[in-house]
Formats: sequence, C-alpha cells, structure tokens
Amino acid sequence: MSKRLIPIIILAVGVLGFLFLKMTRPEPVQVSATERSWRVEVQVVEPEVHTPLLPLYGEVVAPEKMSVVATLAGRIAERPVAEGQRVSAGDLIVALDPLDVEPALAQAKAQVADLEAQIRAEQVRYGNDQAALRSEQAILANARRQLERTQSLAGRNLASRESLESATDAVARAELTVSIRQRAIDEHPSRLQSLEARLAQAEATFATMQRDAERSRVTAPFDGVVTEVQVAVGDQVTPNQKLLSVYAIERLELRARVPNRYRAELLGALAEGDDLYAYGNQPEFRFRLKGFAGTSDPAGDEAILELTGAAASIRPGALLPVNLERPERSETVAVPFSALYGANSVYLVTDDNRMQRVSVERVGEVLSGDGERRLLIAGEALKPGARMVVTHLPNALTGLKVDIASDSDGQRSPAP
Repeated sequence: MSKRLIPIIILAVGVLGFLFLKMTRPEPVQVSATERSWRVEVQVVEPEVHTPLLPLYGEVVAPEKMSVVATLAGRIAERPVAEGQRVSAGDLIVALDPLDVEPALAQAKAQVADLEAQIRAEQVRYGNDQAALRSEQAILANARRQLERTQSLAGRNLASRESLESATDAVARAELTVSIRQRAIDEHPSRLQSLEARLAQAEATFATMQRDAERSRVTAPFDGVVTEVQVAVGDQVTPNQKLLSVYAIERLELRARVPNRYRAELLGALAEGDDLYAYGNQPEFRFRLKGFAGTSDPAGDEAILELTGAAASIRPGALLPVNLERPERSETVAVPFSALYGANSVYLVTDDNRMQRVSVERVGEVLSGDGERRLLIAGEALKPGARMVVTHLPNALTGLKVDIASDSDGQRSPAP
C-alpha cells in the first residue's frame, strides 16, 4: 500500500467515528424555568387588648429630706448614728452640749426680766411725777400770790426792792420746776413705748433662743436613713453649719424624662383616675405615676413616679431602668421586632403565598409571658386570622413568593 494513502485512511476513520458518536449520543433533558420561593416564618394575627409599655431611665430622689444644721455655736455632745444607718421617728440623731446652750438661753431670759423691771419702774416714776406736779403747782401758786403782795407793798413804799426781786425769783424757780416736771410726765408715753418695744424684742430673742435650744437636740422626724454625716462627737460647730441629713425611706421618687408625644396620653389617664405603674428589673420595685414636674424641656417632660411598698435596697442617686404601663389599647397585635420593615410597615401573606406590604401604627412595646420584649402594632389591615411575616428578609417586596416554615405541630419554626 502506498504511503500516500495512510493519512487519507486515518482522516476517514476519524470522520466516521465522529459521525457514529454524534448519532449515538443521548438526547438532552428539557429544563423548564421555575420561580424561586423564600422560606419565612409567619404569625397568625389575633388582635387583643394590650397594655403598652414605655421604657424609661430615671434617677431615684428623696423629696422628703431634712438637712440638720447647728442652731447655736457649741460642741457636739452626742451623735449616736452613723452614715447609712436606718433610724425610726423620734430617735436621737445629734445633740449639742447643754453647757454651750444654757448660758445663751439664760442671758436672753435675763434681758426680758430686766426690761420688765424697767417698765415697772417707769410706771412708778410716772405716778410720782404726777403727785410731785400737783405739789409744785401749789408752790407756784403761793409764789405768785407772794409776788402780788410784794408788788402791792412796793407800790406803797412798804417793801424794799430786794424783797420784790426775791419774790420774782421765787416765782421763776417755781415755774421752771413745774415745767420740768410736766415735761417728764409728757415724755412718759414715749419712754414706756420704747421700753415695751425693747421688751418685745427681748422676748422675741428669748423665744428664738428657746427654740434653738430645743432644736439643739435633734430627733428623726420620720423613719429614714442617715446620710452626709459631717461631724463627730467633740467637734466645735458654728450656727447654720451643716451636721448631717436624713431622708424618708418610704417616700422615695423616681424622676425620668418622658418624650413629649406621650405627655398628653399620660395626663389624660391621670385625669380619669387611672393608676399607671412602672416596674423595674427587680419585681419588688414598683412606682406609681404621680404627675409631671412644673417645668418642661425640649427633650421631654420629667415624670414623677412615687415608690410603692418597701424601699428595699433602693437609695437616692441610683439610676434605674423601668417600664411604665401606658393606658390599655384594644385591637393591637404583639409581634417580634423582626416583623417591622422601615418605620411603619409589615408584610402579610396572601392566599397564593405571596408577600403584601401594609402600613401599621407603632403603638409601643409589650412584654410577653416569657419576658421577651415585643413590638405592639395596630392597623386596619391586621384582620383576625391574617398571616404576618416575622422573618426579616433583606429583599422583601410585594409579590415575593414565600414558603411558610412550620413544624409537625403546625406551629411556626425558625426559617433556615
């Protein structure tokens, strides 16, 4: 065989092999396009009456707090309490040394007694001046008659000039004496008024000293806790120097800032006589909304919540997170926060398992039975029995097909 035919034979065999393989190949399976569905978890809508909660963060304050100051200068004789100690109403908490208090009280009392004696002496003097005035007026009358007789005799040259001058001088001296006595009598009301004013001032000073002396021994006005102790036994103190403080343990309050949009709702509930309570993380802490502070702020109004029950371990200055119960709201649904899209939208599942976006109202928050915080919403589209998507999909849109995840019991289960 000629060598020139070998390449032709090889090429022919290759072509025949390719044709054989092409004729014996399997037919490809026809692929049809299908729509993708997203596995989600749903919740059946069941509108009910709920009590929305308003999370607040406030500071515990003690409105019934008494600051004890020294009423007089002296030394601390007793201080049987310590910082943080609980005391009962009537318990002694601090006292000044009586040796420093009694002299000042005795001095004020002596001033009152001295002025009372001066007033009695003035009354006696006034009586004596009146009696003396009558006698001196009689002496003046006699001197004037003597002057008339002397003048008559001198006119007939029966009396000397010296006798006339002596009679004239006697009348002048008698008139001067009567004038001085009359002035003393006329000044009696002003002298008496001055003494009475000084007596009233001394009596006020004595009353003040007596009050301060009584307050030099301070007892607890209520059941409370001692704080801010600044002195010890033996310390020398000055008037109005702060010694310690005590606050009532049963009258603590919580001051928390409430957003302005809730103020009208809460005030309306209070006006109707509703009791709104706030609860902390510890169940024994319960506060009742009492009202709002007298001044407002752009960030919100300050709510005043009074502690109900025992104070336990709460102390003024503590910062507490609480949940304030707002007025009840009907036709509301509690859902997980993952069900909310944007500010006010959720998705419902249609009969053909497609998502439909609806607008809702954010009412607030609520706690479930297991303590989980859930979102409370309301809206006309939330009909009983409707299915709401609670799985948050980043590509959610109206018309998106979904596959509802559920376990064997028919309850919703987490989406894969």
